[in-house]
Amino acid sequence: MVDLGKFEGTMPSRERVTTDQYSIGDRIRAYVVAVENGSRGPEIILSRSHPNFVRRLFEFEVSEIADQTVEIRGIAREPGFRTKVAVFSEDPKVDPVGACVGMRGSRVQAVSNEIGGERVDIILWDDNPAQFVMNAMSPAEVVSILVDEDTRTMNVAVVEDQLSQAIGRNGQNVRLASQLT
Repeated sequence: MVDLGKFEGTMPSRERVTTDQYSIGDRIRAYVVAVENGSRGPEIILSRSHPNFVRRLFEFEVSEIADQTVEIRGIAREPGFRTKVAVFSEDPKVDPVGACVGMRGSRVQAVSNEIGGERVDIILWDDNPAQFVMNAMSPAEVVSILVDEDTRTMNVAVVEDQLSQAIGRNGQNVRLASQLT
């Protein structure tokens, strides 16, 4: 149970991050997933693992997202480990990735600290699917992409010495890139 003042919220185990530790009296931020009518009144369901939790943290931390100069086009997340966020801006004078990273990484670091030190990769959204996949595979550099529009798949090639970086620990990088695209 989480005390919200006049109400109480619950955070089911599926909505928790496995690496987080909570103690009685801790102040936590959480995302309201749902408000349901229970037998004892409204039940507020909270989450720290939902992708929109990261979205709201960025909205709070990055003024360009709050004023809609920069928009978040997609989020792929493995709670407690890594998150990839795709950002875009219509304004050619605004660097959406730089706006989210902040001076010396201050903005993205604030978000990362709130989600337990989870690594956050910010990538540039592109309307061209092949270019977007290349961006999503970062930090690995993609050598070539073969697009099969019939099966809606892509075959991505990287230099052999960057293969482990492209795959990531336990396939995490390629899995998140796949979810994001």
